[in-house]
Amino acid sequence: MSKLSEMKGHSMVAGLWGKKIGMTQLFAEDKVIPVTAINVGHWVVTNIKTEVRDGYNAVQVGLVKERYVQEQFSAEWLKKTKNYFVFLREIKQDDAVAGLDIGQTLDCASVLNLGDKVNLTGATIGRGFAGGVKRYNFRGGCASHGSKLGRKPGSASFFRAEGKVIKGKRLPGHMGVKQRFMESLEVVHIDQGAAVVLVKGSVPGKGGSLVFMQKA
Repeated sequence: MSKLSEMKGHSMVAGLWGKKIGMTQLFAEDKVIPVTAINVGHWVVTNIKTEVRDGYNAVQVGLVKERYVQEQFSAEWLKKTKNYFVFLREIKQDDAVAGLDIGQTLDCASVLNLGDKVNLTGATIGRGFAGGVKRYNFRGGCASHGSKLGRKPGSASFFRAEGKVIKGKRLPGHMGVKQRFMESLEVVHIDQGAAVVLVKGSVPGKGGSLVFMQKA
């Protein structure tokens, strides 16, 4: 079987998984376009799920570890997925998938075209435990005359709540790692050789985080 880097398929999948590289800019005529670079290479079909067997239609794909990119795909990879794949993800389909084989590398050119509008899903950057000032942009308390309440959240309840904290109260806690959905981002460049897609605008997450793209 061909090496992963040489396998190209006309995949009929509904979207693409990729890893965010970071932001850069493109120069077009007299303007500058801010873009986000997303690496969509080395995703291999590891399973094809059908409604008859699994209850829904989907394509399971895996991101091959860098050390195995140039090696030939074998059935052993599917038995020890943690050894050969960084991530395993699914792409749900409306209908049964045709024209895909297990071990086939997804080709970004068969899913996306230059100028397409894509909807993109990603997770925001994690900030750990954060107080109300950082998490919700609270103004904070007085910062003069010896006050010690500058960044404290203040009262958490009142007598009508019967001593309970009302659901939805904005308090210190974990910040970030929230799923965000971006609509209608334009594909401004596709580097098929490097398997890199440039989309206009910013994308949730930090460099190396997973994002999912599908046509708007």
